[in-house]
Amino acid sequence: MGSAASAAAPPPPPPAQPQMAAPSYGLGLAGILPSKPEGDDKKEVEKVDYLNLPCPVPFEEIQREALMSLKPELFEGLRFDFTKGLNQKFSLSHSVFMGSLEVPSQSSETIKVPTAHYEFGANFLDPKLILVGRVMTDGRLNARVKCDLTDDLTLKINAQLTHEPHYSQGMFNFDYKGTDYRAQFQIGNNAFYGANYMQSVTPNLSMGTEIFWLGHQRKSGIGFASRYNTDKMVGTLQVASTGIVALSYVQKVSEKVSLASDFMYNHMSKDVTSSFGYDYMLRQCRLRGKIDSNGVVAAYLEERLNMGVNFLLSAELDHSKKNYKFGFGMTIGE
Repeated sequence: MGSAASAAAPPPPPPAQPQMAAPSYGLGLAGILPSKPEGDDKKEVEKVDYLNLPCPVPFEEIQREALMSLKPELFEGLRFDFTKGLNQKFSLSHSVFMGSLEVPSQSSETIKVPTAHYEFGANFLDPKLILVGRVMTDGRLNARVKCDLTDDLTLKINAQLTHEPHYSQGMFNFDYKGTDYRAQFQIGNNAFYGANYMQSVTPNLSMGTEIFWLGHQRKSGIGFASRYNTDKMVGTLQVASTGIVALSYVQKVSEKVSLASDFMYNHMSKDVTSSFGYDYMLRQCRLRGKIDSNGVVAAYLEERLNMGVNFLLSAELDHSKKNYKFGFGMTIGE
């Protein structure tokens, strides 16, 4: 029987070739689906913790990166600044300016009046208290106070006093910093009241709103703002009931080069302006410049000659109005 059964049994199948091996289905779909790249596993692990979002920037500083390139401290004439530190917290400053002052006129031509003034300042810098004062020869007095009442609540006072009637100004700001939000309340002269709030929505996106009331002029307004920032770019949008729409974008090309642009539309006056600027950091100098839709070209150079000694060059060209401004200066002290 055994020999007959063995004779009737078919011959054994040939051994399977390694390259023709059938896929194993023991792991279900994992055996036939392609494997995932290693980066996909990391993306799935990264989840947004909406209860631990970063604190946003203050409402009035959402465009600070764009303003650094598009709004440099341009001046016309001669400027000299000297700061002397008396100790680690207290310092004195002296500033001399000689140039021209533009006078408003109904004609298209720009009227300039020569002017010069000296400014004396005192600064007190402490981790929880900052006092800054400036006195000018024309009688103006500027003062700024920043005091940290608590770890989250800060009081800011800005004042400008002058001998001209109705030109003195004062403002009190109460800033509160939360874990993922900021709030501010403002009180100023002329019955001014304002408040703003900024909230982080995602790790990169923050949104906020502001309101104000100007009692003497019986005017009020409300505005909305949003800011999206990453390691390489910053984009902002602002819309106000006064008819202003403002957008800005900053692209960080490298560690030393940044490009910026902005767009502003005024619905009341139908004015539209846009500008493009750059910020270039070199080893010993910093160059900033811009050009806007009105044809105005500006550049600002800060050259570091030595430790605490900087040389300044400023230029602004407005060919349509034939208004040309050039300035040079020097700052000594940090």
